[in-house]
Amino acid sequence: MKKMKFENWTQYGFEFLSIFIAVISAFALNNWNENRRDAHSENKILIEISNGLEKDLEDIKLNKGGHESGIIACNYFREAFAGKEVKVDSLMIHYFNLTRDFVSIQNIAGYETLKSRGLELINNDSLRLKIISLYEYDYNILRKLEEEYSEMQFQESYFKEINESLAPHFKIDENGMIIGIDLPLKLPARERKVLMLYLWKIQSNRMFILQFYDEVKKKIKDVRENIENEISH
Repeated sequence: MKKMKFENWTQYGFEFLSIFIAVISAFALNNWNENRRDAHSENKILIEISNGLEKDLEDIKLNKGGHESGIIACNYFREAFAGKEVKVDSLMIHYFNLTRDFVSIQNIAGYETLKSRGLELINNDSLRLKIISLYEYDYNILRKLEEEYSEMQFQESYFKEINESLAPHFKIDENGMIIGIDLPLKLPARERKVLMLYLWKIQSNRMFILQFYDEVKKKIKDVRENIENEISH
């Protein structure tokens, strides 16, 4: 009888152990599958972010080129306002570039996907913080500088005043097309000084945002390099 009870307990124990192992194995397998899915999702989102950042670098290049052209225009009109001879055939392109504004185009689809899935999906703490800082801090500052900061709204802040000084000197044909400008420009001393200060302000602000673009560009390249290292492991 005792032997029979012992055998029953042995059988029950074996069955319990088998069930326990099966349950633990199921949990482990499920956890492994979830980790695998998370790792796959992480890599997919990181690739999407990296591709978006590559496009951002192209947009930065275009905006930088625009601001650099604006600085060249400042130098052109600085000569003109000083009463010096300038090349008339490049007048209108410089006139166009002088107070031209830009918008900050940012490809944030990958980052928005990450936020919807949870920022903790990125296991690498350093990479996660760099991504958050770039999108939440640097990109917001860049957008505000280009689109909201009053001093950098060149068209709104400076075009009207500069145009009022230049308009009387433009040569316009019977079809209303600008065909040239009277040179050298003869401007009253006070008006010339005001225009020179406008040029200084425009150029200083363009140089400032060019420096910020360079900083953001470095951070983008650093994040992309970190992403490449992360997904290659």
